[in-house]
Amino acid sequence: MAEQKEKVGFFRRINRFFKEVRMEMKKVIWPTRQQLVNYTLVVFAACLAIGIVVWVADAGLGLLFTFIFGK
Repeated sequence: MAEQKEKVGFFRRINRFFKEVRMEMKKVIWPTRQQLVNYTLVVFAACLAIGIVVWVADAGLGLLFTFIFGK
C-alpha cells in the first residue's frame, strides 16, 4: 500500500505558512530610498504619457466621427 501521510492540523499549517513567508522575505533585496523614488517617478511618467496618448486618440476620433457623421 501507499504510504499514508500524517494529517497536519490547521494551526500547524498556518504556523508553517508564516514561517515560510518570513524565510522568503529575508531573501528579498529591498530597493534603496533613491531607487524607490526613481521607480515611482518612472511609473508616474509612464501613466501620464499613456494618459496623454489615450486623450489625444479620444479627441482625434471624436473629431473624426463628428466630421464623418455630423452632429
